[in-house]
Amino acid sequence: MRRWLCWLILAGSVLGQTGCFIQRHNSNPNIRVQELLVDSENLRQIQFEWQRFWLLDHPSTLTWDRVTGVVGP
Repeated sequence: MRRWLCWLILAGSVLGQTGCFIQRHNSNPNIRVQELLVDSENLRQIQFEWQRFWLLDHPSTLTWDRVTGVVGP
């Protein structure tokens, strides 16, 4: 009995995440298109956020001149 209950809970949580029971987008085609456009724009923005997080959008601070570490001329 416990095994069946565990399988039932697992199946319910997996199927609940796939959108079978609760629809993610509206059934109206006009509203659904707007929702899909918002989702795709959010996914496009992830690339810029990732670059900002890793500081890849800043210019390089590395120089082409070799530095020996000697102080003075």
